[in-house]
Amino acid sequence: MLAFHKAHGGEGTILVTKVEEPSKYGVVVSDTTGKIERFVEKPKIFVGNKINAGIYVFSPQILDRIEVKPTSIEKEIFPKMAEEGKLYCMTLDGFWMDVGQPKDFLTGTSLFLHHAQKTNPSILSKGPNIRGAVLIDPSVQIGKGALIGPDVTIGPGVVIGEGVRIKNAVILEGVSIGANTWIEQSIIGWKSQIGRWVRIQNVSVFGKDVQVADELFVNGAKVLPHKGISASVAEPSIIM
Repeated sequence: MLAFHKAHGGEGTILVTKVEEPSKYGVVVSDTTGKIERFVEKPKIFVGNKINAGIYVFSPQILDRIEVKPTSIEKEIFPKMAEEGKLYCMTLDGFWMDVGQPKDFLTGTSLFLHHAQKTNPSILSKGPNIRGAVLIDPSVQIGKGALIGPDVTIGPGVVIGEGVRIKNAVILEGVSIGANTWIEQSIIGWKSQIGRWVRIQNVSVFGKDVQVADELFVNGAKVLPHKGISASVAEPSIIM
């Protein structure tokens, strides 16, 4: 993408991806060289199937276009650059999705793991504790009888107790998980400490350094950093 940007000599390059239903998105219309002609928001008539994938390369002179005030680059700067013929696009090969929401992040993680399974299986983890596509840092400690996967990523320094079950989840660096805990469809933040016999599910998301006491049920909780959970959370809620 950087090589393409330098070659065309414009001020900006947008990475675009092809979608099946462009009427749901803002469509990027370009010529055969990749020079962007215009943007069409949720077109009712087909004008193209390429949308902004959210990754940009800019030359420094773009800063001259941005005033010192709240500015939308996409809505205010890009159209002007396109009018002047100084904005280009490059098409992304491969899968793409927006992972800005926790549920979508988990789906995106699964997509990546299944893609790796087909294209680069050597990066995935193997062993008697593993089921399906799983990516585990070599420093992770896994207790006897634990079962991990499918669709799990586990960061460095994580300690997993005996009999733990983890599926469709992301466990970030430095987390400790007590024995016989169940974690499904959730994201556990850095250095969090999860007790024994805990059940976490339904897109629960923990910030950094969250502590969960033993034998609790956590259902769809969004927990801010440095918080302790000492009682079960039966319904989805935000813990501040």
